[in-house]
Amino acid sequence: MNVRTEPGEEAGARASRPPIARELLLVAGLFLVYKFGRQLAAGHTGEAFRNAHHVWDFERWARLPSELDVQSLLLHGDGLVKAANVYYATVHFPATIAFLVWLYVRRPAHYVWARRVLAAVTGAALVGHLFFPLAPPRMLTGTGLIDTARIYGPSVYGPPQTDHLSNQFAAMPSLHFGWALMLAIGMIVATRSRWRWLWLLHPALTLLVIVGTANHYWLDAIVAGALLGLALAFVRPPRTRTPEVLPEPEKTAEPVKELVGAGR
Repeated sequence: MNVRTEPGEEAGARASRPPIARELLLVAGLFLVYKFGRQLAAGHTGEAFRNAHHVWDFERWARLPSELDVQSLLLHGDGLVKAANVYYATVHFPATIAFLVWLYVRRPAHYVWARRVLAAVTGAALVGHLFFPLAPPRMLTGTGLIDTARIYGPSVYGPPQTDHLSNQFAAMPSLHFGWALMLAIGMIVATRSRWRWLWLLHPALTLLVIVGTANHYWLDAIVAGALLGLALAFVRPPRTRTPEVLPEPEKTAEPVKELVGAGR
């Protein structure tokens, strides 16, 4: 049987693109709602630090690796820790935007899927930030951790008392890790290159950076991964085309040519 696979792309590659103006307004609206929601969650300093100590104690009870060990690796050289700070400060949003733009242009159906998943994870994270304010490990005393961005730079946060642009008590879940993991999964699903699994290096590096710079606990990433898993269970990716299998034409017996004069 002959198998003929059409060269191509996935079914989602030829889906109609959503209107770009609507998408820009939708993404901008989601971002503003999220930023406003984070501000509503700000100000719970006492509760955030109590939760931080609970998370730290739980991680030690669960025998998770210490965040201090990861930070010690980064502190072997000023260049390494500065690179980690730059990665934390500059990669998160641009990488996610580039991911969505590429899907919008090349894989419209996968774009809609990824946008829905990211919106679901971000919305769930906002609820978590509202009901479980959490101070990051860089703010805890007695752990041995330091605020690498404040000491080595660059830093994206100011003092919590005067920082009105971000909620620094929104460590759990870590959207840095959740979005990075979705980027890798989305590119693996939407592409067919044999090298596509290398996209997993992005969430792996992000995890190393957010923990090593003391901006997040291990548990922040674990919760983000669990939320992403739930979102992916309910928001399914577009189906891919299956190879077209055509049956092999039946061979017909060739007519027997009579030999002229054979019976004579």
